[in-house]
Amino acid sequence: MKALLLWPIMPNSFWSYQEALDLAGLSATSPPLGLITVAAMLPSDWEIRFSDRNVRLETDADWEWCDIVIISAMIIQKQDLGELIQKGVALDKKVAVGGPFPTSVPEFALAAGANYLILDEGECTIPMFLEALERGEEQGTFRSLEKPDVTQTPIPRFDLLDLNAYYAITVQFSRGCPFQCEFCDIINLFGRKPRTKTPAQMLAELEVLYQMGWHRYILLVDDNFIGNKRNAKVFLRALIPWMEERKYPFTFITEASLNLAEDDELIDLMVKAGFTTVFMGIETPDVNSLVGINKEQNTRQSLQESCDKITRAGLQIMSGFILGFDNELVGAGKRIQQFVEETGIPQAHLSLLQALPNTTMWTRLQQEGRLQEGLGEFFTSQKSLMNFTPTRPMSEVVNEFIEAFWNIYQPLPYLKRTFRHFIIMEGWRPQNNRIFTVAELRFFLAICWRQGMLRSTRFLFWWQLIAIAFRKPNLLYDYLIALGVGEHFFNFRHEVKAQLEEQLEMLQQQENQKEKTSLQLEIVR
Repeated sequence: MKALLLWPIMPNSFWSYQEALDLAGLSATSPPLGLITVAAMLPSDWEIRFSDRNVRLETDADWEWCDIVIISAMIIQKQDLGELIQKGVALDKKVAVGGPFPTSVPEFALAAGANYLILDEGECTIPMFLEALERGEEQGTFRSLEKPDVTQTPIPRFDLLDLNAYYAITVQFSRGCPFQCEFCDIINLFGRKPRTKTPAQMLAELEVLYQMGWHRYILLVDDNFIGNKRNAKVFLRALIPWMEERKYPFTFITEASLNLAEDDELIDLMVKAGFTTVFMGIETPDVNSLVGINKEQNTRQSLQESCDKITRAGLQIMSGFILGFDNELVGAGKRIQQFVEETGIPQAHLSLLQALPNTTMWTRLQQEGRLQEGLGEFFTSQKSLMNFTPTRPMSEVVNEFIEAFWNIYQPLPYLKRTFRHFIIMEGWRPQNNRIFTVAELRFFLAICWRQGMLRSTRFLFWWQLIAIAFRKPNLLYDYLIALGVGEHFFNFRHEVKAQLEEQLEMLQQQENQKEKTSLQLEIVR
């Protein structure tokens, strides 16, 4: 069997970092871990070709060569996914589809013409799919309520990747999250009981990457790395000596819940293992909104004190913030701005609330008749209107969002708070003996030129850079990366503002037309 594995194009978004990637000569932030893990589950006698369409488009020869096309996708990749399925059907190829989006909304892939839907977790459903092929079945949907034992998950096919194309390489330690945030689809996909790999498994995966010559960022794609704190600590205790022996070849990034601040030992282990950045879903500083979405783990202690504690220990925080919660009070956008400034968090992932399919929020809003077809169609968060009717006027929420996103990513405030964030880091950090790659040198020179020469930030840039170099030399690399990532946001905010204002105008025109039609009907009556 000849299989062509495809990862669809990601539209420009908060996470694409497109401007920063262009400056560094890179193609994508990270590779599709799910798809290369699926590749490792396929029979050894299959021939496989892989194309991350964000790095390299597959060729006509690839399509002609293959017997079957296997595509994985997230909801943000919806458009390209649909086009790829239709192309496969038109070329008379068997098309198999899986991943988070088809698992949540299988109807989309079926309507596009997919032959096989490999849903839920591949450890359970890939064998079902392979057995169906053996029986000669021409189509099928393969699902499983069982949550697989991830200790049996094979090492992903990292060999399929062009490592030079990526900012970070992805690995996974755990699946699932113990919390029940109303808007989140993780517990739908992976359950509330976190399942973890063994330390030996993780070190084997890291050893493969180490031997392949990857010595940069590793993104642990866990939705909550500390969902199982006990197992996370066991892994970290094994990781620390492994990293020490190899002189810290990797820098780790992951996602964790804010209750990390409650566990000093866990923070210390993460820092000593080489973790430098953690993404945290703070969502909003408004306690009533946090309670309303079932995110009470963020209400147990001061949000700012928790953030300050984690940062001082040596971890850079990236944070998620959302506007549009039910019964949200006017000024939520300004309160998020203020919180970001007070904590000095450089990257604040600010988005408009979207109801993701089949989440608790989706079900509730559907019952209330508040879901809106067509709005938020591609779920790009920053560039789409909310896909439901909020409890305050849509225009009010969106205008607050536009203003907050614009202000947070103005160059001067961004540089100021990034400096403050790094300067308070007091935790241990290994001596950085990194030899910069050509891409990194080009990237850093571009940052010095843009922020140190062209922009009005020039004097502040050089003063802060010198201060970091002398006071926090082991943080200099990560500091420059954070500044470089800012280039993406400085440009992206223009795109966000223009598209949202255009959508608001169209929405207003539709509402005006409805009012006009309604008035005409009243006159006729």
